[in-house]
Amino acid sequence: MNPLEAQLSYAFGDTLPAGGATLEVAPGVRWLRMGLPFALDHINLWLLEDSMETEDGVRHGWTIVDCGIANDATRAAWDAIFASELRGLPVLRVLVTHCHPDHVGLADWLCTRWQAPLWMSGGEYFSARIMSAALPGADGSAALPHFQQHGMRDPEVVAKVAQRKSYYPAMVPAVPQAYHRLADRQQLRIGKHQWQVITGFGHAPEHVALHCAGLDLLISGDMVLPRISTNVSVFAIEPESNPVQQYMDSLEKYRALPASTLVLPSHGKPFRGLQIRIDQLQQHHRDRLVEVVQACTAAPQSASDIVPVMFRRPLDAHQMTFALGEALAHLHKLWFDGVLKRRLDDDQVYRFSLA
Repeated sequence: MNPLEAQLSYAFGDTLPAGGATLEVAPGVRWLRMGLPFALDHINLWLLEDSMETEDGVRHGWTIVDCGIANDATRAAWDAIFASELRGLPVLRVLVTHCHPDHVGLADWLCTRWQAPLWMSGGEYFSARIMSAALPGADGSAALPHFQQHGMRDPEVVAKVAQRKSYYPAMVPAVPQAYHRLADRQQLRIGKHQWQVITGFGHAPEHVALHCAGLDLLISGDMVLPRISTNVSVFAIEPESNPVQQYMDSLEKYRALPASTLVLPSHGKPFRGLQIRIDQLQQHHRDRLVEVVQACTAAPQSASDIVPVMFRRPLDAHQMTFALGEALAHLHKLWFDGVLKRRLDDDQVYRFSLA
């Protein structure tokens, strides 16, 4: 446990759900984990006891929150859950926090299997549809010229990024053709409890977190994680965005929640200490911004130049794209704030220096 983690309280210690099983974290709320083929090797998913009025009376069942990526291992893991953990009740709806593959990948498979509707925010749903269809500008091939314009020159990394044209569709092969829209501050009845939607920005287009005052829970998705900082990147489809500012602003939306709130994150373990973690994450980004200013004071810097300033460990090609996007995001905040200025040099690379 690092010093920052030691300031948080892990409600279940080192206990994790067993494979093919769930762990109850509150009445009617069950935690399960699915594997991921990345350095970040797991995602937390949630089952919420639910009921719905129908023409034939009340149906009892479950709401699934987030889905895992579309691969055989995750389908098999879900099959094990369905066989042992649903008490013979159906899935009534599938709710997805945001459009990233580990969250929405199997949404279509789950919705089809259970004839259950999909619930997402509009920004996340349409982003998932666009990327799953690999439309121009949102496909994998759009990333290469975007990153090259910000200094990506390593031939090995360029070759690997160039090969990722179908990166998103491979993990999200389909998205349901209809959905129920979730919006900020919306009150959502799930089973016996009211949940409030809290949207967040910077990590994804319109990320949904869910707060239940009655259970003192926050399903935080990727917006508040206990061990790692959430990735905030500038991507090709929105090349002049300011996600660091959006993310830092969004964090403040959770600060007013009770200090006793149990946070259920998408990665890592459930914890208490939400306001402490918000402070840690805000300070993390302030520290990175100071480092970026110092680097740009010495000489004009591209986003590629900033990567080793912010990330001091070896990175594979997958991690490099996120690191480059995040380095650019910090440069953009300082550029939007008027601290830095930007120019396109003769080599067609953007570099940033003190304004």
